[in-house]
Amino acid sequence: MSGHPAAPQVVIVFCTAPALGERGKLGARELADRLVQEQLCACVSMMPQVTSVYRWQGKVEQAEETLLMIKTLRDRVAALQQRVLQLHPYSVPEFVVVEVADGLPAYLRWIVESTQSGAGLA
Repeated sequence: MSGHPAAPQVVIVFCTAPALGERGKLGARELADRLVQEQLCACVSMMPQVTSVYRWQGKVEQAEETLLMIKTLRDRVAALQQRVLQLHPYSVPEFVVVEVADGLPAYLRWIVESTQSGAGLA
């Protein structure tokens, strides 16, 4: 997988979300479930109760959030980003894409297979 020019590029998207949804939008767990069900990603690892300190509208804020590590392919990022914007309760959610330089070939293949139409359960 790694180093092969024709191989799909695996990426990890970092996104924070509240544990519970707001304003008719989804919370972290429901967001993760939906993204996997829709095959926009292979897996979402959730790290609950991270504390984010950030500047928003001129003030320093703090929030308890869940960090989502979303494993997907580079060619799924645009659709994933669009869906996150539709489902996420924040007006400006974190959405940071990091390329995977290398990894266990079988795991990387699983990510590819899990994001393809008609993927079954492993």
